[in-house]
Amino acid sequence: MQKTSTAPAKFTHVQCGDCPIRHRAVCARCETDELTRLEETKYYRSFEAGQTIVWSGDRMDFVGSVVSGMATLTQTMEDGRRQMVGLLLPSDFVGRPGRETAAYDVVATTDLVMCCFRKKPFEELMVQTPHVGQRLLEMTLDELDAAREWMLLLGRKTAREKIASLIAIIARRDASLKMQKSEGRVIVDLPLTREAMSEYLGLTLETVSRQISALRKDGVIEIEGKRHIIIPDFDRLIEEAGDDSDGGFLV
Repeated sequence: MQKTSTAPAKFTHVQCGDCPIRHRAVCARCETDELTRLEETKYYRSFEAGQTIVWSGDRMDFVGSVVSGMATLTQTMEDGRRQMVGLLLPSDFVGRPGRETAAYDVVATTDLVMCCFRKKPFEELMVQTPHVGQRLLEMTLDELDAAREWMLLLGRKTAREKIASLIAIIARRDASLKMQKSEGRVIVDLPLTREAMSEYLGLTLETVSRQISALRKDGVIEIEGKRHIIIPDFDRLIEEAGDDSDGGFLV
């Protein structure tokens, strides 16, 4: 199987305290001296849209956080069928300390930048810096809650609700990274193609296109270009998603 190579760097090194994902990433609880230790060991990797970050089963000698862009987690069954099982958005953590190999194929769906750490030094840092381990535990539990809610979405929600839910997830995360509230009029760039949305939601491409058109016709969303989404009333989108005011499974 072909291995990946890292694309030319496209991200200027920034201090941890100025990082755009600082308040959500694995370093969110770190004190100044702890950030200094992370600063000494981190490095950036850039990937182009469509590039594989790691293949399932491959040895993974690094961990890291998505700084910008988006990636998918995909699992391949024995008969060759593939299922997208997760999305990685900015501040999400890639890799598992204590595990030698990757559990899923991780593929960049947009140009993507990661803040990375070599696995062994990071595992040592977790022992010496409790705030890192605490935050990683929080993120893991949030990920578990999100996975359980996603089971509900796939098993019980209608196609229209699934599309509305996915748009709401991405809009909420985007607002969180900008330290804004997701309310009223919200504007977001959808980083997934309709083909990727159909794979992730378990719908046909035709159904995805039809439901997006219906949401647009009903005034729930407006679309500029291919992926620029305007949500005139975020509360209405949440109603269409079948979620409560807390937005269900987004963490």
